[in-house]
Amino acid sequence: MSITASVRTDDFDAAVELSALEALGGGAVASFTGIVRGEGDLLTLHLDHYPAMTQMQVERIAADAMARWPLLGIRIVHRVGTLRPGDRIVFVGTASRHRKAALESCAFLIDWLKSHAPFWKKESFADGRESWVEAKAEDDAKASEWLSPTP
Repeated sequence: MSITASVRTDDFDAAVELSALEALGGGAVASFTGIVRGEGDLLTLHLDHYPAMTQMQVERIAADAMARWPLLGIRIVHRVGTLRPGDRIVFVGTASRHRKAALESCAFLIDWLKSHAPFWKKESFADGRESWVEAKAEDDAKASEWLSPTP
């Protein structure tokens, strides 16, 4: 079993992350790559975090996913700093012997990162506005679906 979790400022190559998971020899790899959207004349999205806490929380949820599903590996990359529309912001990938575990665990991890990971996001727009990104009820509702143990 292999867990790699990285919180960093530099870009990542999703193909490299996928290749590492494929090399584990399972029958299924599931992944999600998040891209910064440019809606509403967004110029930048700035992500801030408390490094020690963020890294610990991301590693903890990855270990939880390993305990819930029969996984061979997990790779998580989450960027921080100032990003622009079109930039990659997050990668989550899981490998398992079967597709159900890979797909479910990947969805679980991205839902957790979206709703509970300790990142603070601030948007800057072309008209000079800036605003902090608020939690969305639908993200919290999706994450709460994972509270019951997986059969």
